[in-house]
Amino acid sequence: MSRRGTAEEKTAKSDPFYRNRLVNMLINRILKHGKKSLAYQILYRTMKEVQRKTERNPLSILREAIRRVTPDIAVKARRKGGSTRQVPIEIGSTQGKVLAIRWLLAASRKRPGGNMAFKFSSELVDASKGKGGAIRKKEETHKMAEANRTFAHFR
Repeated sequence: MSRRGTAEEKTAKSDPFYRNRLVNMLINRILKHGKKSLAYQILYRTMKEVQRKTERNPLSILREAIRRVTPDIAVKARRKGGSTRQVPIEIGSTQGKVLAIRWLLAASRKRPGGNMAFKFSSELVDASKGKGGAIRKKEETHKMAEANRTFAHFR
């Protein structure tokens, strides 16, 4: 019998400037070594840069980028009969957003060039247009899931 209480769903708080939960999730993923004020600076500079590049609302660009990068399906390793198989599983919307944010930040960190705000703004603009490292990662994941579709019954 479980000794734990029932699982509670955590609701993300909104950030002080944009009043948006998605932005707050992003800030918490940018965060390194507990320096939240630096994460805020990076994100707000990124949003200014996105607005300068596209002359559109940076929140709409952010939402569009995350919507395009969010995967529908992913692969998960399962052990069956002594061998490990990559089993395709469907992903919920919350987990998909988390993966999309992680991929966007990883792709922007890999980019060559200036500071993190510039690299992240470039990645967001590219992702909203349907190209860039994060989009490539999503397509790669979908191809992997498609290739291992025969193991779908191991879920």
